[in-house]
Amino acid sequence: MGVAAHEERYGPWTSEDVLALGEDRGQRRELIGEALMLSPRPGVGHQRALSRLAQSLDSAVQAAGAPFEVMEAVNLILPDGLFIPDIVVVGAEAADKDPVTFDAESALLVVEIVSPSSNGRRVDRLLKPPYYAEAGIEHLWRLELEPSPTLIAAELEDGRYVNRVVAEDGAVTRIGTPFPVEIDPGTLVRQKR
Repeated sequence: MGVAAHEERYGPWTSEDVLALGEDRGQRRELIGEALMLSPRPGVGHQRALSRLAQSLDSAVQAAGAPFEVMEAVNLILPDGLFIPDIVVVGAEAADKDPVTFDAESALLVVEIVSPSSNGRRVDRLLKPPYYAEAGIEHLWRLELEPSPTLIAAELEDGRYVNRVVAEDGAVTRIGTPFPVEIDPGTLVRQKR
């Protein structure tokens, strides 16, 4: 069995280095500054919430007639890193080019579904938001799966994110920007029977 290229490499990483590794279905490779961060692919509950939230956002974009596309788990180039947000809403013009990466300037909204591990929670809640803010991404949504599904919609204001709407499990909540959408976070994670 061979050793993966990223296990042999030492020193600073660039976005180009990470992209040159190719796709790995077993883990996500993200770049924070010059440090490579590896995380396992998310579990079923995470994937279910991701799919349903992306569908809800796509319906909202279509209803608004807005020139945007909803993308799942794509490479997003930031001034100081390469992240793979769970969902990114990008300009349709950027998506039409069928890129391997999107520049942060093309992103209107990023969504992070908080990973259940303690490290994942720190990354999604504390580490990533300042990078998204520095890149000027106007909207950041964070979906907390535990202890109960909660969706926090934040907007960029004076270089940092300010929570505008908190949608909680069991209550249909309207989020007005960047596109009107009504959502009960609990429906994103519950199995359909």
